[in-house]
Amino acid sequence: MPRLGQQLTNQTRRVLTWVDATVNRLYGWRFNPLYQSGALATALLSVVLLTGVYLLFFYKVSAPYDSVARLADQVWLGRWVRSLHRYASDAALVAALFHALRMFAQHRAWGPRVLAWASGLILVFVVLVCGWTGYVMVWDAQGLALAREGARFLDALPLFSEPIGRSFVGERELPSAFFFLNLFLHVALPIGLGVLLWIHVSRVARPVLLPPRRLLWAAVGALLALSLIWPAVLGPEADVFRLPQRAPLDVFYNFWLPLTERLPAWTVWTLGSAFAAIVMLAPLWLRPAAPDHPPASSVDERLCTGCRQCYLDCPYEAIAMMERTDGRPEPVAHVDPALCVSCGICAGSCAPMGVGPPGRTGRDQLSAIRQFIMQRRLAGTDVVVIACTHGAGGSGALDGTHVYPIDCAGNLHTSVVEYLLRSGVGGVLVAACPGRDCWHREGPKWLTERLYHDREAELQPRVDKRRVRVAHAGAAERPALLAALTAFRGDLAALDAAAGEETIDLDFACEPTEETAKP
Repeated sequence: MPRLGQQLTNQTRRVLTWVDATVNRLYGWRFNPLYQSGALATALLSVVLLTGVYLLFFYKVSAPYDSVARLADQVWLGRWVRSLHRYASDAALVAALFHALRMFAQHRAWGPRVLAWASGLILVFVVLVCGWTGYVMVWDAQGLALAREGARFLDALPLFSEPIGRSFVGERELPSAFFFLNLFLHVALPIGLGVLLWIHVSRVARPVLLPPRRLLWAAVGALLALSLIWPAVLGPEADVFRLPQRAPLDVFYNFWLPLTERLPAWTVWTLGSAFAAIVMLAPLWLRPAAPDHPPASSVDERLCTGCRQCYLDCPYEAIAMMERTDGRPEPVAHVDPALCVSCGICAGSCAPMGVGPPGRTGRDQLSAIRQFIMQRRLAGTDVVVIACTHGAGGSGALDGTHVYPIDCAGNLHTSVVEYLLRSGVGGVLVAACPGRDCWHREGPKWLTERLYHDREAELQPRVDKRRVRVAHAGAAERPALLAALTAFRGDLAALDAAAGEETIDLDFACEPTEETAKP
């Protein structure tokens, strides 16, 4: 990654993690709206769609302003529905932009994620155009200002034989076809949003399109209360026979209007196109240098039993089950390098330890933990913190505790936890990212399922699970992790002393049998 791009993403991430930590203290990570920005945007756009259907029944292209004014006069229904439509649109745009900012800060915009990044930006652009047409439909002073500015931009292009801007100088009455076209675009574009959303999530498994129910109703309830207490203001009616006048602007959709009005149209086109290109091409300047590219996972077909667990757990649908070429009846996992982001979650899900990125398979992890233990004198009162490098445990030592870094909690094979405990360690604390903010989407989720709920490559029943704990803490939540560590140590002190074993051999359960190794 170029130095400038790295500095920019690092600075953005520092600010973002601090804001996340502040909101976590208020709501907890499970209901942190900043972690749910993408799902909130989808949910709020659904609210916009539902309220828009109601408003559509009362809108008349022959009398646009009057029909909206009558809605605003309906105290018991029309006024707050119109306000909710507007406020939900604003909130959806903010949520979508924040979601894009998070993906940028977490380097989740290059490689197999390029399609999601590009389609997401197009989604934001279409939402902006929807907002533009919606404000023109109202046909108040703000709608007239937007119409004039849009006409000025279009007239700068060699597309029309007659300048469109002449329609808004009072030479002639505006045709109803103008309002019908705006209405058509405002209704048709949401259909495109649905298609773009499908493309946006097409390369991820189990896309989360809605936030948790409590958060969803809290967000909708807050917007509804705002709509009732502070209804959206309707500006004065547009009048093309008057000079342009100051109009109340929506700061979310139309903030740019005072800036562009002072610039030539071709300058706006140039600056806007340059900005769009820079943002759209972010995957190119965020991409690490070739030597630093994380390698894709691979499968050792000799060990694969065809259990399908890695296929089920992969967050990016990069694994497919295929027929074997060695004569064995069960299918074999196959990784598509073009879709793999090297999260390593497949390694944590493979009981025979036959799949994963180079150097991070279950077998590689067992070899590394052996070296970790040999280099340290671990006692029965010691706690080993297995820390995700993206979370609070990724910044070094923790109060004299032995820290074992991993790239993602979902990459951790449960045999590593078992090996540590059977070597005599008092307890193992896994410091994972908040479950809603995993850089690889589902790492903490599958880790918890394997440790406590017997998901395949589960932690074996012979392991005392009271000595295993998972703590969720973002990069700026080190105090929360230290508090969890202190509480864990207190719970461990109430247990019997850990019993170490002189001989530990977990490989026997993972070696291929004569039957599975036969060609």
